[in-house]
Amino acid sequence: MGGDILDAMQAVRRQTFDVVGHLSAAELERQVDPIMSPLVWDLAHIAAYEELWLVHRFAGRPLLHPELAARYDAFETPRSVRGDIELLDTAGARAYLDQVRTRVIEATNGHGPDPVLHEMVLRHELQHTETMRQAMELGGLLAPGEPTLRALGAADDDWVTVPGGRFRMGARDGAFAYDNERPAHDVEVAAFRIARRPVTNATWLRFSEGGGYERREWWSDEGWAWKEDYDITHHGCVAAGHPDAPACHMSWFEADAFARSRGARLPTEAEWEKAATLTREHSGATGVLEGAGQVWEWTSSTFAGYPGFAAHPYREYSEVFFGDGYRVLRGGSWATDPRIATPSFRNWDLPQRRQIFAGVRLATDG
Repeated sequence: MGGDILDAMQAVRRQTFDVVGHLSAAELERQVDPIMSPLVWDLAHIAAYEELWLVHRFAGRPLLHPELAARYDAFETPRSVRGDIELLDTAGARAYLDQVRTRVIEATNGHGPDPVLHEMVLRHELQHTETMRQAMELGGLLAPGEPTLRALGAADDDWVTVPGGRFRMGARDGAFAYDNERPAHDVEVAAFRIARRPVTNATWLRFSEGGGYERREWWSDEGWAWKEDYDITHHGCVAAGHPDAPACHMSWFEADAFARSRGARLPTEAEWEKAATLTREHSGATGVLEGAGQVWEWTSSTFAGYPGFAAHPYREYSEVFFGDGYRVLRGGSWATDPRIATPSFRNWDLPQRRQIFAGVRLATDG
């Protein structure tokens, strides 16, 4: 088992380096936007997180660089200041990653792996490679040949009816899951209709050209205030993308307004997961959620713990974000590793954020 998880961690590390391998030190060290970190911060943060959990807390060994702990702690050093403080340069961050990995291999070979902590650290790195790609796209730094959103090949106005009833929501026992995916619990869901595919660029362009950013009645009070404050009049990514590819980089405010314009709504996360579960159980058929995994899909649900939630192994992963206006996204994007994008995985962000690879799938009452 130890060899298996270490092999997986080594493969993920090669992938991390591949993601940024085409960039210069200057590109890695600049902050392209205040809502994103300099890429070199992410690299050193990956090392600091890995050392904290797999060297210090797992193996009980002292930190190699305790003076870096606060600098690369996501809560101690928020994104807005990461471009203004002294950080390890590119060579220093890579050296830190290598040094920590050597210590992790030694500790794991000496103790055997922890099935939760080692998997958590591996997935943490995978999540950061997606975050890094978000920053890279904002800065025009994505490598040539990166995967692009695929054309859906059909109209996005096809609907599927999902029968009502009780289903088991959340992660099952026996497999790794984050604390916010547990405990699994029964949920009663009324019958509903859900779009077979995410909204495409062509459909969004019709919304925009048809007054979508001008019709006050389609926007919530908070969404309209955001749109007016930032002079949001359109979405530039839509015109640049393939007409039949999923619309991407949508904020929750925009997703909600679009749904209202169509006489529809965003699905709850329970509805989304039930539909995704039906897809999994009927894999031999066409499926319910076609196009899932190309863009994260906003739901109407706010981010909160399930009944009986218990923080594990630390509060800062999930609990500190509960009840603070965050909305849940489901599914995954082209930049999400399949190891992350399970039917029960819950992503979350603030409703005004556009940097995430997020789109829209509509729902209506059954």
